Amino acid sequence: ADLIDRQKKQTINPHIELQFSDANAKFYCRIYYAEEFHRMREEIMESSEDDFVRSLSHCVNWQARGGKSGAVFYATEDDRFILKQMPRLEVQSFLDFAPHYFTYITGAVQQKRPTALAKILGVYRIGYKNSQNNTEKKLDLLVMENLFYGRKMAQVFDLKGSLRNRNVKTDSGKESCEVVLLDENLLKLIHDNPLYIRSHCKAILRAAIHSDAYFLSSHLIIDYSLLVGRDDATDQLVVGIIDYIRTFTWDKKLEMVVKSTGILGGQGKMPTVVSPELYRARFCEAMDKYFLMVPDHWTGLGINC
Repeated sequence: ADLIDRQKKQTINPHIELQFSDANAKFYCRIYYAEEFHRMREEIMESSEDDFVRSLSHCVNWQARGGKSGAVFYATEDDRFILKQMPRLEVQSFLDFAPHYFTYITGAVQQKRPTALAKILGVYRIGYKNSQNNTEKKLDLLVMENLFYGRKMAQVFDLKGSLRNRNVKTDSGKESCEVVLLDENLLKLIHDNPLYIRSHCKAILRAAIHSDAYFLSSHLIIDYSLLVGRDDATDQLVVGIIDYIRTFTWDKKLEMVVKSTGILGGQGKMPTVVSPELYRARFCEAMDKYFLMVPDHWTGLGINC
């Protein structure tokens, strides 16, 4: 019976583990949800699996601009993908969330529903042990698309819909593409130079953000951001929802209670840590306000009918 149980567990295990070695070291790789990620990449990526593997085989350290998490980042040398080191709790959160993520993304692609989620394309645990000096290292890594691949960004914003600690001071008062700006920076900017988008773009963006945020809140996800870049060459806005793995755990609930009391300051602003449903509502409302629609000849038609 024990043998049958072990065989059943092996047959339903969605992860693949690989080990290999050379004269100096042993190497280890666990591919989380290997088949599911493979199918999803076939569905959403134009390039082949060989191209994906070739990109991942050459990575360099990458400095995330404006990041506060302290996470380690890498980028593929061809700049197509970003790799983020994941803490153990974040890995577990994603493993629980992953089946819903695959269903949502493939459904959106097949049904041609708009989504703004920046695509997570693989999650891996890699490690090695040097047999010469016994040094070893293990990393859990998330691979995501680089939203700004092949583009030069004039400005980049990380937007959460919150105004608590969401301001970055720039050196010369000049908004530089070397600094990731936040919500308060955007509000100051659009006071004089609003971000106008066409009516059909606004409708698609709104539908995508509302659908994505509802999906994330239904799985208790918080702390996600809308990453927005303005392309220097085309003046287009490039957007994507990122950091959508963090769940509303007991420590976040405690932080929400403490911040809501005002003990830590905050000038009466809504705390950054709120329940998934409140986070969703605040996020969607803010994004609606941040991007204004350019009126066209159809605007207002039928109001007085």
